[in-house]
Amino acid sequence: MDYFTFLLFLILISCFPSSSHAQNSDLKLPLRAVNLGNWLVTEGWMKPSRFDGIINKDLLDGTHVQFLSTKLNKYLCAENGGGTLVVANRPSASDWEIFRLWRVNESHFNLRVFNKQFVGLGSGGVEAVSNTPTGSETFQIVRKDDDLSRVRFRASNGLFLQAQSETLVTADYTGSGWDDGDPSVFKMTIVNILEGEFQITNGYGPDRAPQVMQDHWNSYITEEDFNFMSANGLNAVRIPVGWWIAQDPTPPQPFVGGSSKALDNAFTWAEKYGMKVIVDLHAVKASQNGNDHSGSRDGFQEWGDSNIDETVAVIEFLAARYGGRPGLAAIGLMNEPLAPGVTIDALTKYYKAGYDAVRKYTTNAYVILSARLGPADPKELYSLAGSMNRVAIDVHYYNLFSDTFKSMTVQENIDYINNQRASNLGYLISPNGPLVLVGEWTGEFDGDGASMEDYQRYARAQIDVYGDATFGWAYWAYNCDRNHWSLKWMIDNNFIKLQ
Repeated sequence: MDYFTFLLFLILISCFPSSSHAQNSDLKLPLRAVNLGNWLVTEGWMKPSRFDGIINKDLLDGTHVQFLSTKLNKYLCAENGGGTLVVANRPSASDWEIFRLWRVNESHFNLRVFNKQFVGLGSGGVEAVSNTPTGSETFQIVRKDDDLSRVRFRASNGLFLQAQSETLVTADYTGSGWDDGDPSVFKMTIVNILEGEFQITNGYGPDRAPQVMQDHWNSYITEEDFNFMSANGLNAVRIPVGWWIAQDPTPPQPFVGGSSKALDNAFTWAEKYGMKVIVDLHAVKASQNGNDHSGSRDGFQEWGDSNIDETVAVIEFLAARYGGRPGLAAIGLMNEPLAPGVTIDALTKYYKAGYDAVRKYTTNAYVILSARLGPADPKELYSLAGSMNRVAIDVHYYNLFSDTFKSMTVQENIDYINNQRASNLGYLISPNGPLVLVGEWTGEFDGDGASMEDYQRYARAQIDVYGDATFGWAYWAYNCDRNHWSLKWMIDNNFIKLQ
């Protein structure tokens, strides 16, 4: 090759973008997206029947329960919230009287208390002092056949717990009755349940869970759904994933492998139908908010500085696997971190490292920083975002989950969207600031008796207002048993039109 031919070759090469640069070159903002919730990260409320095959499905990991001694008419209590004896002297129940279940199998459980210790057997009686459950912290919950709320606890020594007195609970009872006067009988009240990925996989167990989950992934979202979305005015999907995806195909139990293959399929289908993908890390190890969708075992929010490196590793896995895909629009670093448990210092440190991990594999995919829920400045991430390229701030707007909305009329809900939500969005959007994504909103609101026209006007108001979001919006969700939460149902039944 002579000099002029070589020079021409260099000029021609410079005219072709690299694969990284070419990626997202056709990204058209703002996006109109939908969340594929309850697909790769389970949220039981969206399709409760998925749990129907689990024995004792009301006693899953993280279920909050209270136990009333039928003989003493007093509640079991971890004195001081844990660290000492368990007593039976409380006339009413609050935090110290709540026990969180860790499910060993369908009938055996560990009981975690307020200060995170586990109930077990001690020399002075039943106590809550261990930070790690072992055999002596494992109890069989025996339920009365014709009244499942009446229970007895068989301890690891084969004997039953009994409330001998208000200050002495022991594991040495040999009786077998169910009468109110029996000191081993307790009335169980279920206060709260979790129905996330940990609950469904541990509930079905290692023999059944792999097939149950694979059947769900294969049927809940299909190629035809991407065809439907594209044909009805959507140009992107936001896909929640959990931290265990980074260890596919053999994630730690109880999680099961296969979610990365399902995500591969989503990219293939999105690219076929001209759509983009936002991959969102919804569930981080140790939980950023304690909710079902965070993959939590028992609802404790425990994510912090010690979890940053392992969470960055998940982002690096996603970036390495999908950074070169033309369908990748963005990677969301964490969904709904909750203040003040997740501190701004820890979150900032993680977001910096997560951003750098993405940039190792792609310069053009956006990185999405989720604003903290709770008592936090909605612009607290702006100085950090100013040091980054191609970033967006994710906010979630629901007219739900707060007393503010419980008594609102339909028109008041619509006015709130047009006034307060529009103002909030306008405050966040600035010419030199990061882009803004309304990453979750829905057509449902508090109140009964609303007409089809009411829902149409309410949805239309949100589409109009959130249409100003500079990165776009994403409806929650595509497929859901509750009709107004399901965008597919809303489109099929003419409640929403996006064309």
